[in-house]
Formats: sequence, C-alpha cells, structure tokens
Amino acid sequence: MMQSLPLIWFVGVGMSPARYQAVAPVVLLGEEEEKQQFVLSPVESEDVDEGLMEESPMESSLRRYLYRETKVRLHQPVFRSTVLVAYDNRCAVCNFAHPELLDAAHIVPDHHELGLPTVTNGLSLCKIHHAAFDSKFLGIRPAAGRPIVEIRQDLLDEVDGPMLRHGLQELHGQPLMKLPETRANRPGKEQLAWAYERFLSATVTDVA
Repeated sequence: MMQSLPLIWFVGVGMSPARYQAVAPVVLLGEEEEKQQFVLSPVESEDVDEGLMEESPMESSLRRYLYRETKVRLHQPVFRSTVLVAYDNRCAVCNFAHPELLDAAHIVPDHHELGLPTVTNGLSLCKIHHAAFDSKFLGIRPAAGRPIVEIRQDLLDEVDGPMLRHGLQELHGQPLMKLPETRANRPGKEQLAWAYERFLSATVTDVA
C-alpha cells in the first residue's frame, strides 16, 4: 500500500476442491484497522485525485461513475465464477455444459436494490437463454419444487427453424434442468418473483 504496487486478489469461489477467481490488477487505497481490512480498487481509479472532486457537479458525477465501475469490475468475475461453480458449469435451463458458452445472469439487475452480486441472485445460463431471459422472451416462474420455464406467447406462436423449436418453445412449462446442490445457493424467492412479474408485464405489453 505504501509503495502503491499492484496486486492480484484471489477470491475463493469454491471449496471442494478449492477454487479461486483472480481479480487484477488492484491496489490498496487504505487500511481500516478497526475492521482489520483494506480498501481495494482497480488500478485505473487510483489516479483520480479525490481532492479535486469536491465542488463541481460534473466531477461529483465522475466520482459516482468511477465508484460504480469499480464495484462492477471487482464483483463481476467473482460473481460469474461463484455462480458457475454452484451450477456445476451447466445451464440452469437446458443443462448445457460448456463453461466457455455460459454466463452468470443476474436475476434482478445489479442497479436495483435487490440486485446484489450474490449466488442467490444469479443463474448459470447459456448465451441463448441468457439473452432470452434479459429480453423477456423467457421467464422463470417460482414454484414449490423446481422453478418453471415459461416462453412468451408470441414466441410460442411463431414458426421458425429448429433453434426456436428445440431451444425455446419445447422448454415451455418445463422445470429448470439444473439447480445448485446446496439449497442456500439456489435462486432467491424474492428475486425470482421480481423477475417473473417483469416477464409477465412485458408479455402483456409486447404482445398487445
């Protein structure tokens, strides 16, 4: 910290076997001795002189932007690794098992108060189902057992090639194929309910 040297931060994302996500480069900006912890930041943001960011509204906005970008850059790789490990590197919707083509999708977007970068606000989804979920073509209905996949009605009515038929339409009404073995890592009920209401409202609006 005194020499402002960059570090690699290894964050634990799995226990058996032990797995770590590397976040780099980061620097230590300060020490909070009473909490026995340090303040980390990506290297790029350390060059910003906070002393210059006191009066101007534009500089204040820049500070908020840098703070948000710092949080995103520090949390994103850890969030992705944690979620994919919890789902055994498989898509929750279709069980696809190639991590290079999997994303850690936020159930509730990270700009929302419920959108914390935690495994219970995440779903391991392949690229097509992640895009369909974010675009509200695909919804996940909370259920007593496994949550249920729902496809928007206009997409169910559409006639297209095998990708639409097998990749989306035939999944309508089916339970999620993959969930974390540890119940504490499964999707949060509050987050699923929020996302499902968003899906339903989009269904009504878009189809109408």
